Amino acid sequence: MGSVVVETNIIEEKKDYKPLGVSGLGGWLILVQIGLYGTIVIQIMQFFQNTSMMFDTEVWTALTSNESEFYHPLWGATVVFEIVFTLAILLFSVYILINFYGKKSILPRLLIIFYVLVPLVGIIDYVLLIQIPLIRELETGKSLRNIIRPVMTSAIWIAYFIKSERVKNTFIK
Repeated sequence: MGSVVVETNIIEEKKDYKPLGVSGLGGWLILVQIGLYGTIVIQIMQFFQNTSMMFDTEVWTALTSNESEFYHPLWGATVVFEIVFTLAILLFSVYILINFYGKKSILPRLLIIFYVLVPLVGIIDYVLLIQIPLIRELETGKSLRNIIRPVMTSAIWIAYFIKSERVKNTFIK
């Protein structure tokens, strides 16, 4: 009697899909969103504060007129620098939020640029201001601490945006 051997070739499909893991705009990204909204509010307030000083002829004249005891040639340039970069950071923050909620792949790069730009502008502003004798006399060291804190915060967030699984899953994949 003959035997029949039936071979069944069952092909198993291997799925090499890696589980997605954490993704979405939650987790630590909530703090980033809060920070961006806070930045927008602060930049709006600083913009109006700086422009009101610039358009107040008494204050502007006191700072930029050669005859004034408060005069220094850097006052005008520093105020203009602050207004321009306040507006630039404000608009950049709005642009980042638009890309954030659109989950665009460029977002991690934008935020790294943001976290480099903000402390850099603060450092440049500090260097400009400290050249003015009146400001140098009033300096208590608090301004320097206010520069170190954003630098440290930025370093942490830059590392987060480079290494985070959530960032990769939400914005890059």
